[in-house]
Amino acid sequence: MELRFFILSVCLSAGVLAGKYSKEMNEQKVSKEGKTAVEFRIAKLNQVWEKANRMQLAPVRLSELHSDLKIQEKDELQWKKLKAEGLDEDGEREAKLRRNFNIILAKYGMDGKKDNRALDSNNLKDHDVREGDMFDDPRLNKLWNKAKISGKFSEEELQSLRREFQHHKDKIHEYNIVMDTVSRTEEIHKNVISTVEGEGKQSALHEKHSDLKQRMRDLNQGFERLRRISHEGFSTDNEFKEPRVIELWEMARRSNLSEDELDSLKEELRHFETKVEKHQHYQEQLEYSHQKLQHVESLGDQEHIMRHKEKYNNLAEKAREMGYKMKKHLQDITNKLSQNGLPHNEL
Repeated sequence: MELRFFILSVCLSAGVLAGKYSKEMNEQKVSKEGKTAVEFRIAKLNQVWEKANRMQLAPVRLSELHSDLKIQEKDELQWKKLKAEGLDEDGEREAKLRRNFNIILAKYGMDGKKDNRALDSNNLKDHDVREGDMFDDPRLNKLWNKAKISGKFSEEELQSLRREFQHHKDKIHEYNIVMDTVSRTEEIHKNVISTVEGEGKQSALHEKHSDLKQRMRDLNQGFERLRRISHEGFSTDNEFKEPRVIELWEMARRSNLSEDELDSLKEELRHFETKVEKHQHYQEQLEYSHQKLQHVESLGDQEHIMRHKEKYNNLAEKAREMGYKMKKHLQDITNKLSQNGLPHNEL
């Protein structure tokens, strides 16, 4: 059994893309009944998905993973076509795909490392997280507690502010994951003997350090924004409500886009914000449906269980679909902004 899990871990961590694709492994398999038997068209992504289901990640967390894996699948299949056409000779796209895959593994606690951060799961916690310590960062917690008792915010504004704080917490988490992958890459590079190979890897490492620096600048700017809002309240002339959309709009205004292009992007961001709100709605409904299903299962009525399970599965599918659409749209907007002189460091 230990050998089996060791082999699975190696398969997930290897990230070797070139030459590993085969029709049997990477095309969706079809059962005798004609139904799709696997979730993804790439074997290693199915392995991750199956492992996540065994880990019993919380429903919303599982839905987020599914969206991330769909984006990874899309990018890897695009890369496969480019590779077949003789493009990506320097391996830059391949390296980025490998890095993104490793980040997904770390983000959901499947990189083989013991994670001190609390991982969401279906298991009930034996204690509640204290309200004042919800953001795992002393500066964020202090700022949040002050804002909450300041009297400057309505209940609706507090909910919006809480989403802003949660978004910043997630970005800190992402930064730590990327920093960890860079540290491990440095350790590997120390053992490189070939001078030519070493120079190439040193260049890639320099790019990753630049990425880290930009992420840190983004974190500092984000924290300053939170501090300003916490002290002054929300501006009445805000174009958007959602943290990610506000961040993208601020990035756009710092870019080389013309006024006409900014107006066009503003309209696109409004559509994107609608997707974000729909995604949040489905996530909330999914969480509620899961709690209801657990309650019904505890009663043991099979008819009720089957009915609620069907509702839960339908909601899970909608949440995954909307999550993919939202992340794909985010990727498109970020790519557009990166083409206009802004750093591109999405996950």
